Amino acid sequence: MISIRLHLTRLVAISRSTYAGRGDFLALEKRNYHLMHQPHDFPKQSMLEINSHLKDLVKKGHLENARQVFDKMTERDEVSWTNMISGYVNASSSVKALSLFLEMRRDPTIKVDPFALSLAVKACGVIVNLKCGELLHGYSIKVGLVTSVFVGSSLVDMYMKAGKVLEGCVVFDEMPLRNVVSWTAVITGLVRAGYNEEGLVYFSEMWRDGIECDSYAYAIVLKACADMGCLNYGREMHTRIVKKGLDMSSYVANSLATMYNKCGKLNYGMCLFGRMRLRDVVSWTTVITTYVQTGQDRYGIQAFLGMKESSVTPNEYTFAAVVAACANLSRLDWGVQLHANVLRVGFLDSLSVSNSIVTMYSKCGQLDSASLIFHEMSRRDIVSWSTIIAGYAQGGCGEEALELLTWMRKEGPKPTEFALASVLSACGSMAILDQGKQLHAHVLIIGLDHTPLVLSALINMYSKCGSIAEASKIFNPAQNNDIVSWTAMIHGYAEHGYSQDAVNLFEKIPYAGLRPDSVTFIGVLIACSHAGLVDLAFHYFRLMKGEYKISLSKEHYGCMIDLLCRAGRIIDAENMIKNMPFEKDDVVWSTLLRGCRLHGDVECGRRAAEQILKLAPSCAVTHTTLSNIYASKGKWGEVAELRKLMRSKGVMKEPGWSWIKVKDQVSAFVAGDKKHPQNEDIYDILDLISSKAEFSFQSIANIVE
Repeated sequence: MISIRLHLTRLVAISRSTYAGRGDFLALEKRNYHLMHQPHDFPKQSMLEINSHLKDLVKKGHLENARQVFDKMTERDEVSWTNMISGYVNASSSVKALSLFLEMRRDPTIKVDPFALSLAVKACGVIVNLKCGELLHGYSIKVGLVTSVFVGSSLVDMYMKAGKVLEGCVVFDEMPLRNVVSWTAVITGLVRAGYNEEGLVYFSEMWRDGIECDSYAYAIVLKACADMGCLNYGREMHTRIVKKGLDMSSYVANSLATMYNKCGKLNYGMCLFGRMRLRDVVSWTTVITTYVQTGQDRYGIQAFLGMKESSVTPNEYTFAAVVAACANLSRLDWGVQLHANVLRVGFLDSLSVSNSIVTMYSKCGQLDSASLIFHEMSRRDIVSWSTIIAGYAQGGCGEEALELLTWMRKEGPKPTEFALASVLSACGSMAILDQGKQLHAHVLIIGLDHTPLVLSALINMYSKCGSIAEASKIFNPAQNNDIVSWTAMIHGYAEHGYSQDAVNLFEKIPYAGLRPDSVTFIGVLIACSHAGLVDLAFHYFRLMKGEYKISLSKEHYGCMIDLLCRAGRIIDAENMIKNMPFEKDDVVWSTLLRGCRLHGDVECGRRAAEQILKLAPSCAVTHTTLSNIYASKGKWGEVAELRKLMRSKGVMKEPGWSWIKVKDQVSAFVAGDKKHPQNEDIYDILDLISSKAEFSFQSIANIVE
């Protein structure tokens, strides 16, 4: 166990000498905080009555009325000031709270007490004003209030919210007296900063000290258990919660459900949700998010509809989760409706919602809409940039992805491995090796070249660009301990015809302490297909379901069908298509049709073509391939009939195109293309080459004669 206290010795304690040198907090404030109104005549009442009335107004949230009463008071005591400051802090009006605290300090008749000072520190924590909080810390040391449990707890909370975890722990450890608020503040700060194990250590100490835990303490401990996947510890907390009767609290119940869901016990979480007497927005959002994170997107959308029927108003996190579900299902129609709903309720300014909408449009192939949302965002985080870059990269728009990455490096946050891996993938898909090498150099400089995501992207990029030797240099079996890199290398070998190398690398996976996943098996099946290793492929096919318990996907069946077609076992391939437990789409039938053309099987080719044309009646490739099969067997009558059918349907074969990159400019063209701006120059050069070729052929002919 790595305790955060091991680091505390490196700190000079946030000591009395450090803060004493900062002087009086008021002396350093140069701004004018005179916000007080001139006193007015006020009916004579006892101070107790006035303070009671003031407190009542603050509790009800009537701050303007409370401030009017406060400003008219001819005399004020510590309670008056503390009530008003408390109202502003609870209303998140921290600047007003701090301004009022300064005015209080200027009143010579008032002595600052621990309650007022703790509220001022809390205000600094709310707006994450570290400088102001440190000055108040120094002031508390100077006036001797730092030992107050209220001031100490507020200081711990302020430092934690400002991201100064070690400093917060130092303050906590120096506190002579601690209560449940102090303990909860330090545990919450640690857990939210990712120090889950250390947070549980502090909780154990709290328990041993006999401090009575409240619902907030249990909720943050359950979050730590969820993030660490500590199911057994979470169950222990659940038992304690039930004994104390806190399990009916919606706050604790939601934390319990989240813990079980994140620990893989979805049924337990759903059971807790079903037993809740009051299901609030957090409860529903937890269920929806869990369904989406576990790949059960349709159930997530059903839960959202149930939430709407129960009259619970969704919040920004609910919308972010359900839009993500639409993205995963590629349901553009649902996503557009939710987008309209988000606009109506005013949640588009939320980063989580806008990021989900950008993702949804990207996954649904609507890159223009995704780009529009991205450019209209008032603020963008690393997720926003990574999402739009990945959308363009996966949509085959490599140039746009590269431009966005350049823009991100100039104006946005520092690119993460996810964004860089997306652009590397785009470089591989477009076979633009030069840009890929530049990105490789960049990831080397920033030290991300050994992260699994970037490493696999580099291997994939070099492989797709034809540099399999470079990909092999990057991959090091002794150092790469993640299955993603191994899978990328296996795919690289398989796609370049190095089938035996792919198979050998696959066989080494168990010795590296790794388990192949479904994508790894696709790679080795492709290798077997290219090498004609039918028996070995069937061995791996059975191994997936038998030993590794991997569900067979349509892609795995597609690899096996391709294997059988290449091996000439056309009937076996057709039978596998008919018996596969998936929808028979045009992809598998097209694979069979290509196999029929390769091996001249007319009857099976006709059956495959009929199935494809049922799904895509105007598919030009299918008509052309079947026509070629007929022609190869001399069935010219069938060829003529098919050509006639194509003309009547208006089916035209899409021309093939090529592209070339010259001086960082990519140009695409088809046969006879005259759309290029340098069209005349290009054809002049072609004519010159053509004339030289004719002259060379004529010279060779003369020599032969």
